[in-house]
Amino acid sequence: QVQLVESGGGLVQAGGSLRLSCAASGRTFSSYAMGWFRQAPGKEREFVAAISWSGGSTYYADSVKGRFTISRDNAKNTVYLQMNSLKPEDTAVYYCASGWGTVNYEYDYWGQGTQVTVSS
Repeated sequence: QVQLVESGGGLVQAGGSLRLSCAASGRTFSSYAMGWFRQAPGKEREFVAAISWSGGSTYYADSVKGRFTISRDNAKNTVYLQMNSLKPEDTAVYYCASGWGTVNYEYDYWGQGTQVTVSS
């Protein structure tokens, strides 16, 4: 069993930055890969970024490549999503999850989500 709690969301102007955090508990954090997804109103949940258990491999959706950075600190059981040059279309609820891949079913545990709103 894994518990995931996201934080760091909020309201930011276009061009600004936010850093999301996802704190994990309940299982050896360093043994599993992690990912971030997002869901905008009226849209399906979509993949944002993923990071391997060691942090040595990362993967990004084309829409965020070059603007977002996923990282992890296994000593703190936390994964991060640094979001720069934010755009209004980045507005969504952001979820962290344990797993590896670009589709929902490749992830087993999910957090409750944190809202990110980017104003134009």
